Amino acid sequence: MSIGVSLAQLTPSPLSPTNIFAPLSTPAQSIFDLSLMILAITAAIFVIVAGLLVYSVVKFRKRRNDDGREPAQVYGSTQVELAWTILPVIVVLVLFLATARAVFGVQEARQPKGALEVTVVGHQFWWEFRYPGKNVVTANELHVPVGEPTFMTLLSADTDHSFWVPRLAGKTDLIPNHPNKMWIQPLEPGVYVGQCAQYCGTQHALMLLRVYAQSRPDFDRWIEEQAAVARADGSFAEGRKVFERTACINCHAVAGTAANGRFGPDLTHLMSRDTLASGVAANTPENLRRWIARPDDFKPGSLMPPMGLTDQQLDAVTAYLASLR
Repeated sequence: MSIGVSLAQLTPSPLSPTNIFAPLSTPAQSIFDLSLMILAITAAIFVIVAGLLVYSVVKFRKRRNDDGREPAQVYGSTQVELAWTILPVIVVLVLFLATARAVFGVQEARQPKGALEVTVVGHQFWWEFRYPGKNVVTANELHVPVGEPTFMTLLSADTDHSFWVPRLAGKTDLIPNHPNKMWIQPLEPGVYVGQCAQYCGTQHALMLLRVYAQSRPDFDRWIEEQAAVARADGSFAEGRKVFERTACINCHAVAGTAANGRFGPDLTHLMSRDTLASGVAANTPENLRRWIARPDDFKPGSLMPPMGLTDQQLDAVTAYLASLR
């Protein structure tokens, strides 16, 4: 039986799931703390400069003194000139060192022994998640244990993408032929929403993703279920036949069947996911049928073509895919 994790069960608070001002992961907290420090310093500079400007405007608003003479002119001050040269240098140096420390702390974090590893592959326009050594491949919805670091290797199958879950970490690019790395450590169970933050084509804005932070027992149970072959009884044989005799198997994989495509999402446990089409629609049989029939209804420019199935074939293959849990 599937875990059946729902958004309502996992969302810990009414805060926006993309709220950058409510970090809930160690890397995101480091970025947030750095941002506050920079904001405080720049705000102080603004107050000082604006205060001096207002003071000057008020004090020297008259063109002449009461006795009719022009105000005395001040020609240079070594002390003032040194101050406004040295102080900005010190401020820039402090900001540089603080930023370098935060970047180094996130990027060069030591990976603990036994930490979860995930390979993330960006596609136009969806996400592939592989769990090395666990025989698990899924799409668009990343599951991780709460409170533990997850280290990710980022790859691209086509063009530039950028992995960004605002409450968990900063943006990290996925560049063809150039592996990148990042890590997250959710501190509370929940569903964290992110998306591609690098323009990658027509449906860049709808290349969404979800991170499910679960307790270790729930995560282990999810891994065990995802590693199993697809479960579909014989009553869906007609739909499976349609699926295996069309171009579907050229792009999609279903463990335990002839389908072993790699261009589209792995469908072995399709109905264990909450969403379709990289988070665009709820994963229901009705939406699944519409997606198979006319992908452009959801994502114009999607690389998945309409399959041209008859209504009978469409009903059969939808029923088959809806049985994959």
